[in-house]
Amino acid sequence: MRHLGVLIFTFFVVCGQALATDEGMSDTQKMRFCERVRDHALQAFYNRDRGRPMKLFVEDGGDGARITNHIIKRIYEEPQISSPKKAEVFGRATCNEMMGSKLPPE
Repeated sequence: MRHLGVLIFTFFVVCGQALATDEGMSDTQKMRFCERVRDHALQAFYNRDRGRPMKLFVEDGGDGARITNHIIKRIYEEPQISSPKKAEVFGRATCNEMMGSKLPPE
């Protein structure tokens, strides 16, 4: 599991910037975007848990980096986010709320 998290995080770092969003995105696209942001939230939780420094994305004026950085900062600030599951739920829910998309059916 550790290697999968590192692989996912590395993929997004290599891509250079957090994900870009567009006002014209469908709810399906927004949910997919938020699933990727959830992966960043999970990696931030693992980094915090291991005492590693916070890694933020350069904000380029788009929603992607802004939303991702907001979630990463909150995970580092909130000790109540105390498990990988809580980090995933927080990341996905916060992203959905900030993107104005409907929550996916459980």
